[in-house]
Order: sequence, then C-alpha cells, then structure tokens
Amino acid sequence: MTTDSTAAWTAAFRSAVVSPYESIDLFGLRGFDGHTLRQTIRLDGGGTALRIRLSNRYGKEPLHIGGAHLARRTEGSGIDSGSDTPVRFAGAEDFTIPVGEELVSDPVDGPVTAGDELTLTLWLPDETGLSTYSAVPLRTGYAAPGNALTADTLDGIEGLEELATRHYITGADVLAPAGTRIAVAFGDSWFEGTGTTADTDQRFPDLLNNRLRDAGSTGWVVNQGLSANRLLTDEIGEHALARLQRDALDVPGVTHVLIHFGLNDLGIPGQETYPEPAPIPTTADLIAGLTALADRIHAAGLTATATTVGPYKDTIYEGYSTPEGVAVAREINDWLRGTDSPFDSYADFAAAVADPADPDRIHDDYDSGDGLHVNDAGAKALADSVDLATLTL
Repeated sequence: MTTDSTAAWTAAFRSAVVSPYESIDLFGLRGFDGHTLRQTIRLDGGGTALRIRLSNRYGKEPLHIGGAHLARRTEGSGIDSGSDTPVRFAGAEDFTIPVGEELVSDPVDGPVTAGDELTLTLWLPDETGLSTYSAVPLRTGYAAPGNALTADTLDGIEGLEELATRHYITGADVLAPAGTRIAVAFGDSWFEGTGTTADTDQRFPDLLNNRLRDAGSTGWVVNQGLSANRLLTDEIGEHALARLQRDALDVPGVTHVLIHFGLNDLGIPGQETYPEPAPIPTTADLIAGLTALADRIHAAGLTATATTVGPYKDTIYEGYSTPEGVAVAREINDWLRGTDSPFDSYADFAAAVADPADPDRIHDDYDSGDGLHVNDAGAKALADSVDLATLTL
C-alpha cells in the first residue's frame, strides 16, 4: 500500500482477553478443532485502511490458522460476499501464531467508518487447545464444523454453535488522520458492558462515542473493559496495574485513559469464601493502587480520568456486598471527588445511577436485575455523566 505521511495507525476496536487457565472459572471455556469461527466487531472510528490483531497470548500450543477473511456483516452469521476479502499476515493466508504472541495483519485497503460491523472468519483446521478469549463481548459469535471460510452464511450447517465469548481477536486499527485522539476505557464490567443488551451496542463506551460524534468530535473511545477484573489482584485477567501498559498505554493513538476499578477488589473475596467472611483491601490499599495508575498514565504523557465506584449494595451475588466493602467504596469515591485525587478529572458514576433514597444501591430504573450491573438506561446515564470537555478528543 502507499505510505501516507498524513495518516497514522490508530486503534478503532479493542477487546481485552483473559486466560482460560485461571482458577476462577466464571465463563464458558472453549477450544476448536476443524472449525470455522465467525465473529463480528463494530468499529469505534474510521480510516482509509484496516488491520486486524489476533492473539495466542494464553495458548499452550501454537495456533494454526488456515485462513482469515474479513467481510461486512449482514445479519446473524451472514456476510456480504461482495465485500469478502482474505486477511494476510506477513503475506500469508495460512499462518501460525506462536505461544504467547500476538500478530498484526497486513493492511486491508478501503475506507471504513465508525459503526461499521465487520465479520472476521477464521478457519481452524487443527486442535487449538483452550483459547485466549474475551469474556463478555456482547456480540454473538458462531462456530461451525468444517471449512466454511467463504460461506455467505453459516446458518443450516449441522453442528452450528452460537458463542457468547469472543476468541483470539484483540483489536483492529485503522489508518486515520495523523493526530487523531482517542481514549481507552480501561476498567471492569462497567466498561465491558455486562448487564446491557447483547448485539445492540449499548455499553458505556458505545454511548459515550455517540455523544462525542454528536458533538462533532473527530476522536473516539475504545473499550478495554474486562468483567470481574481487579485493580490489585489477578483473576479474572491480570490485575489493572499489570495490564495497564499493554491494554492502555501502548494502544496506538491513545491520549486519554478512563478508569473504573475497585468493585471486584471489594466484592470477589467475600463471594469466593461465602458464607465465611474474607479480608478485603483497605481504603489506603485502593488509593495507593489508583494513585499508581494515575501516575503511570501521566508519566506516559496521557490524561487520566477516574470514574467513581458504582453502587452495589444488595447485589444478588452472595457474599459480594458487605457493609465493610460498601464503606470503603464510599471513602474511595469521596477521595476521587476531592482535591487530593491525582486524576485530571472524574465522572461520577455512583451519583449517576444511585438510588437517591439509598445511594449505596443502584436505582431500580438503572439496575440490570442483579444489583451489580447497569442496564441500557444505566449505561446511558453513565455516558451522560462524562463532561466531554475533559476528553478533548
């Protein structure tokens, strides 16, 4: 392709991944053997070309991919065959991703825009072992036996499966105007979107992007939320301080990082040991971790925006909500709102979705039903709580 000095590779889609070999098993683990895997991504921004990122970060065997094709999605497992094109890696259509590594594809030329739904189809001829995966992508994927790499649809294939998890895809970059500014939503399930309606793009970052576009912004937000992720402790996924460099600071084009952490640090210990109690991080522990995040974001020359810890009293998950944990969350939020916070700004998630009569719990209108995650209306309230002037995208 022709090099354009006025353009730069910029993240237009991200999907944080976890290991299938963790001791906490909340999600369906999966491997493949002689399968066609078809998964859709929705771009947060556009450009004149695109490249795909595939990962075997947590695989225990080399990942052999017999072919990869990209096409525009129609509906369900269907694609627009006229847009179907091979995706090559170092010039090859048949390639292998070594254990622990990620590959970036050769550029696929042609304009793409924010909101485009693109389907990546992978032919996996050999046994993969358990896959590197995204836990709650809220995008239905498909796995079918045999090689259906270029099929217009997988519907009707015997043994077709719908997948709630996403496998191997960690991102897509676009060739965008140089200087395009983007934010990374780096956090837990409140960013990934647990509780919102699948296949409708009602997650907090999606709705914040709608606001940015309506305001005429040329930048956008990519989603690196990871459900059940913690600030200080591994599982689910590497803890925030361990994955910050890879999942936020190294994202091409990033100028701003939004963070939401603390809920799972306070809730998962008690959930794991229920009905027995469990020690939780202190306010000082979490402040130290959040300060370290802010300091590292600033050291990279980026703007750091915090979000207050969402309310979670009365969640249905036994042992997750404790009076001690709720009290710490309240103290963390007071600190984030105060003058001692090291962040450049904050969005008050807690206030945006709290029940005014009991601010430690989610308002019924915003509750997904589990008392821990917001629904579509709640995600909109979160997006509306962000002062766009703090993003300058």
